[in-house]
Formats: sequence, structure tokens, C-alpha cells
Amino acid sequence: MKVTIFTPTYNRAHTLEKLYRSLIEQESQDFEWLLVDDGSTDNTQELIEGFVNENQLNIRYLKQENSGKHVAINRGAQNAKGRYFGIVDSDDWLLPGAVAKIIHGFSTIAGSSEFAGISYNIVAPNGDLIGHTFEGAYVDAKSNEREKYNILGDKFEVFYTEILKDFPFPTFPREKFLTETIVWTRIAHSGYKIRWFNESTYVADYQEDGLTENQNRLNASNPLGYALRIKEQVEYGNISLKQKMGYYSNYYYLLKDRKSLREMAQDLNVSGLIIALSATIRRLLNKHPRI
Repeated sequence: MKVTIFTPTYNRAHTLEKLYRSLIEQESQDFEWLLVDDGSTDNTQELIEGFVNENQLNIRYLKQENSGKHVAINRGAQNAKGRYFGIVDSDDWLLPGAVAKIIHGFSTIAGSSEFAGISYNIVAPNGDLIGHTFEGAYVDAKSNEREKYNILGDKFEVFYTEILKDFPFPTFPREKFLTETIVWTRIAHSGYKIRWFNESTYVADYQEDGLTENQNRLNASNPLGYALRIKEQVEYGNISLKQKMGYYSNYYYLLKDRKSLREMAQDLNVSGLIIALSATIRRLLNKHPRI
């Protein structure tokens, strides 16, 4: 089997139908749809069982206690049967021909050990491009070089499954959110490139209660994971001093009512003076950092 379309889901029975229908309509059916239900309390299980009974797709469904999307991805990668692993969120769907493009995209990097995978553009339901892109058919670059090549905004990365098995998401007790950026940056730091295709294969329909729309709340509720993201972006992310100070100030303002400056310094492995200076500059300039 060539492709695993992986969907982590939590209480999204009302949105999964669109994704299911988009998978049925794929030109290539050389894929499995693997779902990990992160402890849903709605009728997700019954819905998926209905899809299975329709016998139109190769569907596998796993359920776990509510632990977070990153834990679901770890489980998905370990259980995937496809050689290529693409994450499609439960409120999104694929455009016609997406699976065929994934298979073709990997054929262009076959035999090279330089690549962790490939990527495609994402569009909104109205067809507008999300983020920015570059001129030309494709660019070969590491994930931490995206700004350099104008590969901005959310993209649909599809990895070799074995690569994701080698780079599992870290977990922290009682924390249920960890941004995917951490693992993508680790993969880049290890030297792997991605071939970024200038084609769209994925539609994102961001929900008001989704992860993207609640980023600051999630970061504040999962401080150790957020601190790890900041430390690794500072170390591996090829970011500017201004961006570093933006990260430190954001951590301060999100956690100032929960943690002392000393605790923040320990979390971020940086001087408390630097955190305080970053927060002061942000307050004086009255600007929000890019996070």
C-alpha cells in the first residue's frame, strides 16, 4: 500500500462526512484511511462504523483516551500500513486527484536519501490559497528554510512513514497539545529536505473551536510543550533576534499569572533577565510577536 491518509479526530462527527466523500472520489484508491479517535464523546465511532459498512474505502479506526493530537499522530505512525503518511484533519478534505499527486510526487524523489517527504499547498473552501508560495513547479528545502523560499502558511506535508516513526512527538504528563512544528524542525535539523510542490491538494476549513483558532490558549495550558517549541526554534529554526525576543515575551505574557520569572527561565533555559527585557520591549512597543 502506497499511502496512509491519517486523521486524528476529537468530537468531529459533524465534519467527517466531507473528508470521507472526498476520499471516495479519489482517482487512485491505493491508500488506507486510518483514524485515531482521541476520546470523542459524540457519535464518531458509530459514524465511522457506518462508513466501514459501506465498504467503499479501506478504513481502520483506533480509539484512545483523550491525550492530544500529537499522541494520536505517534500512534497513527506506528500503526500505518502505507509507505507515505499524510495528516488530514477531521474538519478538512482532499481535492480530486490528491492521492495520485502524492504518489507521483514521491516518484520524483525516489532513490534519494535527502528527503523526508513532499508537500502541497492548502486552499480555503472558497479556493483562495492559504499562506504564500513561490514561482515555479517546486522547491527543495528544509522545513526551517521556509521563510527563505516564501513557503509560508499551512502546507500539506506528506512524510515517509518510517521517518515519522524515527521522530516521535515528545509527551509531557497532563499536557495534551504539542505543535507539529517541533517534529518538523527536528527532521529539518537532521538534514532532511522536503520537496514543496506549487500545487494545491488540500482544503482547510478552520473551525472556531479548532487548534489553529485557539493557539494562545493551548500554549498557555501546555507550558512545557510550548517551552520546548521555543527552545528548539531558537536553537534550530534559523530565526532572528527579534523573533527570539518575540517568543520569550509571548511566553512571559501567557504564563505570567501561573509561573514566576525564575520558573520561566528554567523552562526556556535562558536568563530571566532576557525574558524580562523581551517583555518590556514588547510592552513599550505595544506589538505582538509573531508566533
